[in-house]
Amino acid sequence: MQRWIVVLTLVAGLAGVRPVTAQVTRADSAAVIQGAASELEAQGRRELAKALYEYLIRRYPGTPAALEAERRLAVARAAAQTGLDREGRVELTVWSTLFGLWLGVAVPATFGANDPEPYGLGLLIGGPAGFLASRYYTSRTWVGTGDARAITWGGMWGTWQGYGWREVLGIGTRTHEVCPGCPPAEETPSEAVFASMLVGGLAGVATGALLARSQDIPPGTATMVSFGSLWGTWFAVAAGMLGDLEGDDLLTTALLGGNAGLVSTAFLAPRWDMSRERARLVNVAGVAGLVGGLGLDLLLQPDDDKVQVAIPLATSVAGLAAGALLTRGYDRARDRDDGPDSGAMIELRDGRLGFDVPLPSPALVRQPGRDHGRLAPAVRLTLLDARF
Repeated sequence: MQRWIVVLTLVAGLAGVRPVTAQVTRADSAAVIQGAASELEAQGRRELAKALYEYLIRRYPGTPAALEAERRLAVARAAAQTGLDREGRVELTVWSTLFGLWLGVAVPATFGANDPEPYGLGLLIGGPAGFLASRYYTSRTWVGTGDARAITWGGMWGTWQGYGWREVLGIGTRTHEVCPGCPPAEETPSEAVFASMLVGGLAGVATGALLARSQDIPPGTATMVSFGSLWGTWFAVAAGMLGDLEGDDLLTTALLGGNAGLVSTAFLAPRWDMSRERARLVNVAGVAGLVGGLGLDLLLQPDDDKVQVAIPLATSVAGLAAGALLTRGYDRARDRDDGPDSGAMIELRDGRLGFDVPLPSPALVRQPGRDHGRLAPAVRLTLLDARF
C-alpha cells in the first residue's frame, strides 16, 4: 500500500507541473493520471481509483481523460445502485428497518402513550418506513461498506450517548416531596428517557450520513472506529473503577472515554490503512484477552475488587497487542503482487519476516502402516513459509 501511495503522489506531482514544451499538454498530463486510475480499478483498488478520477475532474475539466473519469464514476455508481456492490446497501437496509421498528416504539413512548394502539401503529409504520427510507437513500447515493457502517454506528452510538448524558445531566428529572420534613425524592419520567435516546440516535444517523457523503470511508476505518469507541468505553470504566468512581462520575467517565476512543481511532485509522478483516482479527484478539481475564478472575477469585478489574484490563490490552503483532503481515500479503497469503504462521519473503494467524488448508497425505501409499484427506497447518 505504501508503494501505491508513493506512486500516486509522484503522478499527482508530475501532473501539477506546468508544461515546458509545446508537446506536453494538459490533456497529456490528464491521460497519464487516467491511465494510472484505470490500472488501479483493474486491480480492484476502487477507492484509490475513485480518488484519482475525482482529482482529474477537478484539475483537468473538459479533457478527454476527465470525461472518461466522469463516465467511469457514473458506471461505478450505477453498479452500486443495481446491486453489483451490495454489501453496504444491504447492511444499511437491514439496520434501517430495525431502527424504524425502534422508532415505532420510541416515538409514542416519548409522547407518553399509555394505550397499545399507538405502539401497534408505530410498529406497522416504523419497519416499512425504515426500509423504504434506506432504499431511497441508497438509490441516490453511493453507499460503500464503510459508509453504511458510519451511518449505522452513528445511530447506535448516538442513542447510547443520548441516554447517558441525560442521566448525567439530569435532564427531565423532577423532584417531589415524599413527606413533610423528608428530603425530596427524584423521579425521571420514561418520556424523558425515550426522548433523549430518540434525539441522540437521529443526531447520530445524521452525523454518520454527513460524514459518508463528504468522503468515501474505507471499511477498515469504519470497523476500527466502532471498535475503538467500545474499547475506549471499557478502558474508561476500568480506570474509573480502579479510581473508586461510582454513579454519575463513573458514567461520565465511560461516556467521555468512549468518545475519546471514537475520535482518536477516527484520526489514526486512516493512517494505519487497515483492512476490515485485519481490524476484526485484532479486535477479536482483544475480546479473547478480556474474556480470558474474566476467566482468571473466576479461577483465582481475588478478594480485592481492584485486582478483579485490573486482571481483565491487562489481558485485554495484551490481547489487542498480540492481535496487532500476529496480523502484521495480513494486509501486506494481500497487497503483494505475487499472489495471496500462504497462510503460514511465520513467513519469510524477500528478506522480510512476517507473522500471521496460521490458516488450515485441505491436503492429501499418505497413510502409514499396511495402507502405506494410499492417499487420505487431511488438514494442513503451515508453520513456516520461506522463499529466497
